[in-house]
Formats: sequence, C-alpha cells, structure tokens
Amino acid sequence: MAHWSTFEKETEKETKRLVGRISGIEDEEDQNFQRALKFTWSNFKFHSFLDVDSHKVERSINGIYEKLMVHSDVSKAGSWRRLTAEFLNSPLPNTEGTKTDAHYGILSLLLLLSGSPSNTEFTERPRLREAEPEDSFDWGKYLMEGEDVDVGPFPDTPEWSEDESEDDDSQEPISREDSGIQLDRTPQEDQDNNKAVPVTWTVGEPDARSWLEQHVVTPYWVAHAPRFPHSLHLHSNLLNVWDQHLYNTDPLYLPEEKAFVTETQVIRETLWLFCGIKKHFIFQHHDGKVSVRNDVVVTHLTSNCLHSVLENIAAYGQAVCRLQSFIDEVTGYSSEPGPPGSHGSRKGSEPPFRTYQAFVWALNKYFTSFKQELTTIEKELICNDQTVTLSGVLERLSPHLAQIKVLHKVFCTGVAEVPPATTNVVRASHLLNTLYKAIIEYDSVGEASEQTVALLFSLWTETVRPYLEIVDEWIVHGHLFDPAKEFIIQRNKDVPVNHRDFWYATYTLYSVSETVENEEKLSDAASGSSGGEQGGSNRQLTMVSFLKPVLKQIIMAGKSMQLLKNLHSKEAEQPKKSCRDADRKSLYTLFLESVQSRLCSQDESPMDCTAAQQATKRSLIRMQSIISQHLEMDDMHDPLLAINFARLYLEQSDFLERFSGDEFIVDRSSQSVTCQSFELTLRSCLYPHIERRYIECCGNLMKTLKKDYKLLEYLQAMRNYFLLEAGDTMYDFYTAIFDKVQEKESWQQPSFLNVQLQEAVGQRNLEDSSRLSVFLEILDHTKKKHPVNNLEVLTLSYKVPWPVDIVISSECQKIYNQVFLLLLQIKWAKYSLDTLRFSDFQDVTKKLEEAGVEEMKEPLNQQIHRMCLLRVKLMHFVNSLHNYIMTRILHSTGLEFQHQVQEAKDLDQLIKIHYRYLATIHDRCLLREKVSFVKEAIMKVLNLVLIFSDRWQAGAWKIESIDKMESDFKNCHMFLVTILNKAVCRGSFPHLESLALSLMAGFEQC
Repeated sequence: MAHWSTFEKETEKETKRLVGRISGIEDEEDQNFQRALKFTWSNFKFHSFLDVDSHKVERSINGIYEKLMVHSDVSKAGSWRRLTAEFLNSPLPNTEGTKTDAHYGILSLLLLLSGSPSNTEFTERPRLREAEPEDSFDWGKYLMEGEDVDVGPFPDTPEWSEDESEDDDSQEPISREDSGIQLDRTPQEDQDNNKAVPVTWTVGEPDARSWLEQHVVTPYWVAHAPRFPHSLHLHSNLLNVWDQHLYNTDPLYLPEEKAFVTETQVIRETLWLFCGIKKHFIFQHHDGKVSVRNDVVVTHLTSNCLHSVLENIAAYGQAVCRLQSFIDEVTGYSSEPGPPGSHGSRKGSEPPFRTYQAFVWALNKYFTSFKQELTTIEKELICNDQTVTLSGVLERLSPHLAQIKVLHKVFCTGVAEVPPATTNVVRASHLLNTLYKAIIEYDSVGEASEQTVALLFSLWTETVRPYLEIVDEWIVHGHLFDPAKEFIIQRNKDVPVNHRDFWYATYTLYSVSETVENEEKLSDAASGSSGGEQGGSNRQLTMVSFLKPVLKQIIMAGKSMQLLKNLHSKEAEQPKKSCRDADRKSLYTLFLESVQSRLCSQDESPMDCTAAQQATKRSLIRMQSIISQHLEMDDMHDPLLAINFARLYLEQSDFLERFSGDEFIVDRSSQSVTCQSFELTLRSCLYPHIERRYIECCGNLMKTLKKDYKLLEYLQAMRNYFLLEAGDTMYDFYTAIFDKVQEKESWQQPSFLNVQLQEAVGQRNLEDSSRLSVFLEILDHTKKKHPVNNLEVLTLSYKVPWPVDIVISSECQKIYNQVFLLLLQIKWAKYSLDTLRFSDFQDVTKKLEEAGVEEMKEPLNQQIHRMCLLRVKLMHFVNSLHNYIMTRILHSTGLEFQHQVQEAKDLDQLIKIHYRYLATIHDRCLLREKVSFVKEAIMKVLNLVLIFSDRWQAGAWKIESIDKMESDFKNCHMFLVTILNKAVCRGSFPHLESLALSLMAGFEQC
C-alpha cells in the first residue's frame, strides 16, 4: 500500500465515494462498507471487460442521424452529427490522439444510458469558451531587479531604440512591402538626406506637441522636402519603372518635379479630409471644391493610378466639407460657442428655423459616429501593429462613404437647390418631402439598401420633430406656435376666435409646386379641411407628404381645440387639464415609442424561436403528406421530391392553407410586398395617435355645442320658422298679411310685420320672438311684376349667437329665405282659394239682375259652374304642390338631416351636412337656376290663382276672361306634366314622381 501510484490512490478514493453514494453508508470502518469496497476492488482489478467496437458505435451514430432525418428533426440531426464529430476529433485528458478507444467507450456508455434520442426535445445551447488567463507578471522588473540603470541627466527624455542609436552605416533599415511578400535590405540613396536630425532639448519645455510637430513628423509639405528611404524592389519602385518606360518610349517626355509622400501620409490626409479639416498638402480647397495636387506621387503606384484614387476620395471629401459647412452655418447662430470656423458673425441675422436645426442635429449625430470610426483607424495607424493600406481603409469606410453620398444627395436636393429667397414653409416642406421620397425610393430596392433606409429613417425622424411638436401643441392646447412660419398651416391673426368667420378664414394652408419657385396659398374656406383637395388639380403639389392622410384631422382637431379654449363652458375644466398635462406624453414621444414597439415586435425571443422551429417541423411533416397526395394523383411516387417541395413552399406562411383548399392559384403577385413598409409604419405608429386626438377634441366640441350652446335647438328653430314646420305659429303671422292683401290695405310696413311676428311667436316661445325679425327689401322695378311677386320684399332674419353662427351662417339664412318665400307664395295661393265662398255668387246675380243685363253669350249659371270647376282644378294643383313640398321634401329630408346631425363627428362634418341639407331642399323646391323654367310655370299658375281669386270676390268676370284663365292653366298644367314625366322616366329626379303622378291625375280629369 505504501508503494501505490497516484492513479491507484485516486482510484481508491473515487471507489470509496462510489460505494458511499450507492450504499448510503458514511462510516468507512463499518463492516458492510468494507465488504462492498472489497467486492468493488475485485471487479475493478480482476474482471475483464471487452474492448469497445468503434464500428458498432459509428453505426449507432449514423442510425440515430437517419432516424432523426426520417422524423424531420433536421436541426436536431444536424446538431447530433456535428457534436459527435467534434467530440471524436477533440483530445481527452491523459489520452493522446483522436478517435481513440476512450472516445468510443464514452460514446458507447452514453448511448447505453440514453433512452430514446429521437423522442427527446433538444435545443442546442451556445457554449462559451473560457478565456485563457493573461500573464500579468512583470518580467522586466523581475529581470532588472538589483541592476543599476543610468538614466542620464534628463530622465524624462523619450527612450530611443537600439537600432536608431547606432550609426547608419552599420545598420540598414528594413522595409516591408505593402503586399507582405518579401523583406529586403535598402541601400542608402543619399547620405546627406539620411543624417539624423539634431535634437535640441529645453529643460521644462511646456509645449510637447510643438516639439513633436517640429522634430518627429517629416515636413513633406515643404518645397524640396528630404526623400524618405524606401525599398529598391520592383513593387516599391513602380513609379520609377514607369517613368523610365515613358522616357525611353516618348522622346518628348520631360520629367516633372514631384512631391514624394508615403502611403501612410496619404491615408492620414484622407482621414483628415473626411474629418472636415480644410488645410492639407495633398488635397486643396478652392471655393468649396476639393482638388488633388498634380505633383503628389508615391513610389509604388503610377501617377495616373494614384490620382484616380485620390480624385474619388476628393469627391467624397467635398461632400463631407459641404455638409460640415452647412452644419457650421446653422449652428453658428447659436448663442453657445461654436466650433472653429463657424459663422458666428451672422448672429444679427434671422436664426434658422427649427426644421433645419433638427436636420443639422441629425447630421451632426451621424458625423460624430463617423469621426469616431476615423479616429479608431488613425489610432491603429499610429500604433503600427499591423499593415494599414489605402485600399483597406477605403474598403473599411465604404459603407460610410455610400451613406455620405446619400446624405449629400438629400442635402443637394432638399436644401442646396432651393433658391435663397424662398420662404421657410417652402424650405421645410421641400426638405421633409425629399427625405420622404428618398426613403420610399431606397425602400423599394429591398434588402440591398437596408442600411441606407435605416439611416434615412433616423434622419427623417429627427428632422420631423419640430413639425410634430407644432402639431402636438396645436391639437392639445389649441395654440399654433410657429414663430418661423415653417408649418404648412399658418394662423390668420386678423380674424379673432369669437368671430363668425373663424372656422373659414382663420388658417391658411400652404402648398408648393414641384418647381419650388412658385408658391400657392390654398384657403381652407367652406370646410376648413378642403385645402388638400383643392390643391390636387392639374398641378402636382408637394405639400408635406406624410401629413396628407391626416391633414384634415389635424386641421379639425386644432381648430376645435382652439374654439374649445375660448368657450365659456370650458373655463372651469382648464386647471384640471393643465395639471394633467405634465404627465402627458407628446405626439413625438408617442410616435417614437410606437416605432420602437413595432421594431421590437419583429424580433423574436429565444423561446419564440424554439416554438417557431417546432411549428416549422410540424408544418414540414404535414406539408410533405399533402404534397405526396397531390403527386400520387398524377401517378408520381417520389418521397424526395415531396420533401423538397414541402421545404420550398414552407417559407410562405399562407401556402399551406391555400394549397390545402379546393382552389389553388400559383400567381402570388397580389401577395408581393412593395415599398409600403415605411408608409405602413406611419399608418400604424403616427396616424392612430392623431386620429385619437382628433376624435377626442372634435367629440368634446360637438358635445359642448349641443349641450351648452343648444345647437340642435337653433337648427330646429330655423326649420320651424323658415320652413314653416311650426304651422300654428307661422299661420297667425302670414294670414294677417293675406287678410290685409285681400282687403286692399297696405301691409308692407316693417312695424306691422314685426308686431304680427312677435305676437305669433311670443305666445309660444318668448326667447325666439326676440331673435326673429322681418325686413323689407326694395324690388327691381325693371322686371315684370306679378301679384305673386309682391311677397318677395319680405326677408325673415334670425339672430344666431356665436359660436352657433359658424353652422347657421348668413349664407345659410339666404337659402332659408328663398325656400320661405316659395312656401309663403304657395300658402298665399292656397289661402286665397280656401277663403272663396259660394255666397259671393248670390251678390253677383243680384247686381246683374238689377242692372238688367240680358244679352249674354252663356247663361249666368253656366258661367258660375265654369268658375267653380276652374276653382276645383286650381285647388287640386295648389294642394298637390303644397303636399309635395311640405311632406315629400321638407319632412322626409328633415328626418334624414336630424339623423345625420346626431352622427356628425366634428364641426366641419356638421357644417357640410347642413350645407348639403340646404342644397337638397333648394334643388328639390325647384329653386335652382337650371330648372328655372319649371318654377316660372308654377309661378304662372300661382299668379293665375290670385287673379282668379280677385275676380271671384269682385264678381267681375267675363266669358273671355274665363276662357283665357282656363286656357293658360291648361297650357301650364300640360307643360308641367310633360316635363315632370320625362324627368321621372330618365330617373334623374326620383323625388318628383309623386308630384308628377298627382298633377297627371288632375290633368286627366280635365
């Protein structure tokens, strides 16, 4: 036991642990423990185990892999094959080589312990390799311990290497080519040029950077600069070889004086150019343009090749300098100290508007990250740990250079090409539209321009912030804060909020034509939101594109909120809203959060990925069976073809459902995704917040107008008095006028009319009596005057308070008055016929008998009979017209109007509904100019009724007059029946069908 090896000691220790773990006996001195230990030791020492069969293990591994593939566990099968191969090819502790018996023995043990590998859920987890610990021991200090080192009189002097301290003749520098193929020794070309520069030190010199610039950097930018040593290899002397070739082949070739630089110096000046520095040796700035010196060369490139590369770099450098100059110009207005070269002298000028400031802020953020990348490259160049070539730097910066090209293009189109005298609203609109169109354009390319779209989207997100802040301030607080006048909607300060024209003339919508030079103002009159529609005529307008879908909602919400702020009923609620405003998120913040949530929702978590993989496997199996069934229908039995078809179409999410159905269409053009992702982002992340605020603001305004300002009651009052829906009230008013007319008394007196109106209305509604009044207008005496036209001097007026007069305007009252006069004329004719009495004929008969009139063409009774028949015909005509107007037009249209008013979401929609209602009754009452001939025929009949009534009451008629009245009535009646029947047959005026049928029935009886 005393001569046991370490392996035997460890084996005994592990055996005791095994026995204790299995038996549960902790006391090693226990008798049962010793027996179990001896039994275990005997099996370990004397029992012989068979060697593992590597071929059998390989067959088991391949069998499990095939079984997993049959079960369509593709990812699990791949992991199994890869992990087993890695294990067999990896060394084991205390074992040399790979694929040894120990490897196969461990795999055999694991296979025996495994139950059913194909039924086990498995997800491969990434394995992190442990980093090797770094040796932090200071070997230099340890080796120099006890040694005396002479640091000289100036211990702060930088240390120089041994090679540099030796004589130049004894040690030649070694130059490594850029290609890294070979190293060679370089002979000295000029002993004078290679002499060490004398170094002079000043004790306590404060400016170390100045010392470095004067003594370390070779002044290659000065005339006749010393040549630097370089290799004589062909690769390093391509310029000399090419010059020699030109000298030998061209007798007129004259070598020019050249300024030699190294590739490192070219790289550093390239980095400085991209950083925005304007003082260079290789690159020169002239009037904003960057050019390349013609005499700059490197030894390992031809002059043409170098200039081709440098010209390309200069183009990008010019774009960077132009963008940097714009940034400095805009930031130069700031009160904070600007960077060197900023235009601080222009502080007295008008500061740039906020859209340009936001655009510059976004550009500055990009250039900050770009300059960090340039700084990283320059640090690597200074460290000189690895070879840095110009082509490698350009390849590394190629993504940034492509993005700078896009930014410069956007800048030129959206900013630089705009004329200087252009207004701010045109500049801001054009810049935002340029960014918007650029995103749409690059988004249509697809995956090839994902980085460009991401850059432009971040740029647009920053630039659009002032616009969204203006919109948020307007639709939340009702205040359009735009001091620089850059927003497309601007406030007209000449119209106060409590003016009746506030809703029509308060704001002006600006739109700009594509040529940018011309500007148009589109007033949002009539609806307040029709500016965008009015601008879409023959000219293409570049109104801010992303706001077009919600421009109406923005205008409605802004004007509604401003109107709410000035209504007295909301004064008590303002403190509560102002208290809650501190916790409210702005529109811009909500937009960014929605975009962030939309982007995050597209990224799946690891659990989601696992679930998706499992669903994919199940779909693959199901798809394989479906494909197999379809192939068997065509007498094709190819399982491999079915698997490939299943995998091919599995990527299309809706293919399984469509293929499983009865009908299947291969053409998927309708499912293709075009450049709609950016517009969909706006539609899902920005527009819903504006829509929500629009519904809230406009809903509150409608509730306030209906509840606190009695909007519905005023609309009902207009119908009651102008459209005579309050029949009993208005009957007392107009019958008093008709009685005056029949009695041949003067009725055209404002005092008489207003007294009658006040008495009629005041009995039932005292408040309306104070608002109603009657005016008399002077008629045009040049026109032919008929008795029925005498009522046209009447004008009914109703005083509508603010803000209800926004809906019931003076223009609306003019239309109400036209319908009111028509109804009054029909009422007059009807009243004249209704008041006729048969007793009037007795008086006429007595007068004729007393006068002794015996000779008549027709007997008196026959004349009276004809008069009665004509009266009945006229009454039928007037009653048909009266019933048509009062029931078919006013009543049914009024019911539709009331229903639409209840469903109106905003004030603009309510105004449109009211205008549409008035236009409908105006047209259906035949007051439109297009059907004026029909109205003239009706007026002739009504005038005939008044003449007939006067002759009936006066008893002064003759046979000729009766014949003429019957003839005129028959002609007008026939004309109206013919015209109305044609209109009804065409279907252009379906509402006239009832009137046409009624008049036709009366015409047939005639």
